[in-house]
Amino acid sequence: MQFYEVQPFFPRKGALIEPQVPASKSLLNRALLAAALSKGSVRLLCGALSEDTRAMLGCLNALGIQIRRLPDGICVFGCGGKFPQSEASLDVRSAGTVARFLTVALAFAGGTYTITASPQMRKRPMEILSVLEKAGVDIEYLGERGTFPFRMRSTGMIADEFTVDTDLSTQYASGLILAAAFIRPITLHLRGSRTRGSYIEMTLRLIRAFGADWTREGGTLRIAPAMKSPACFEVENDLSAACYFYALSLLFGTRIRVGHIHRNTDQGDIKFLGLLEEKGVKFSDTPEGLLADGRNITSFTGWDADMRDFSDQALTLAALAPFATTPTRIRGIGHIRNQECDRIRAIEENMAALGVPVSVAADEVQIFPAPVRGGTIRTYEDHRVAMAFTLIGLKSGNVTIEDPQCCKKTFENYFEVIDALTKS
Repeated sequence: MQFYEVQPFFPRKGALIEPQVPASKSLLNRALLAAALSKGSVRLLCGALSEDTRAMLGCLNALGIQIRRLPDGICVFGCGGKFPQSEASLDVRSAGTVARFLTVALAFAGGTYTITASPQMRKRPMEILSVLEKAGVDIEYLGERGTFPFRMRSTGMIADEFTVDTDLSTQYASGLILAAAFIRPITLHLRGSRTRGSYIEMTLRLIRAFGADWTREGGTLRIAPAMKSPACFEVENDLSAACYFYALSLLFGTRIRVGHIHRNTDQGDIKFLGLLEEKGVKFSDTPEGLLADGRNITSFTGWDADMRDFSDQALTLAALAPFATTPTRIRGIGHIRNQECDRIRAIEENMAALGVPVSVAADEVQIFPAPVRGGTIRTYEDHRVAMAFTLIGLKSGNVTIEDPQCCKKTFENYFEVIDALTKS
């Protein structure tokens, strides 16, 4: 087991900090699948890749999709909705976007596929499989029912109407939208509290950019396949990764700018920046990227925030909470118990290890300001636990991160970037 000792961060007064973050894996993995299913070639302009993106590229290669790496991105040669390999063994690793999006696309396209995953992903329930089974897909479970690994046999989807509960995961809905946009039309009924969730909206904007069309009436979407895809599509940098650094503008009263991210982004974690603005951080859009300025902040109060639609940042807000002057309540996050780990439990146990009082309920957590004592953070192989709790170490200087390599999932060189900050 590896460990990373977080060194305290002492930014120079007036300094502008410009960390380099990778391409948005949420947007890039959607774009990779869209390009693979398109007719003709699509050039995707993007920054550095993550392990999740490499998982998607590996699966697409195994399916016979031709891919060429370029100095400024990736060129994908589309299959027109029919993968060249109708039989293949695939490994989605720990990538939730690949696990859900690609599984649905393969069910629509037809074929026989054996799909496995990392030990961590095998523990996660895949509710979308029961949706596919009801639609006529034959799934042979090679382990526990409803999880990886499994063998899927499909002659193409028979059903043309689907219902998805967005409270379980919006990725199920996005997978169906992506498949329908390039293979055949469907009607999708969305239920739950996130029918207009930010990641669903991201998917809808992307398929329209790739030439597909859709209409919406209430919670019902009707998706029509694309006729022509773009020659080129630009993928922004990862705002989810950038949020760890934007949080430093509040925590240290400094300036942070992340390149190739702008205020009009499609990425749902833009809502996290609103929480920073509540405490006095000023954001301005520059040609290079979005700039956060926290130089006028000397202290800040806690939050009472419903984060159901940008819950990837619940851990980030939790990491800021011990340094606030009043308690912080994070609501609407019950679903994060079923992500890479039980993230509410991770908050509770790691805060306790650092001496920070926490109160937990079914779908919320309350964190109380307290001096941080030294401790080791259990990451549970979850990249977001590792990256978020690093912020506490940067402020207090007495935190060790267990298994820092888990960050490779979305941000391969995260701790190299952190090293550069603390040594500058």
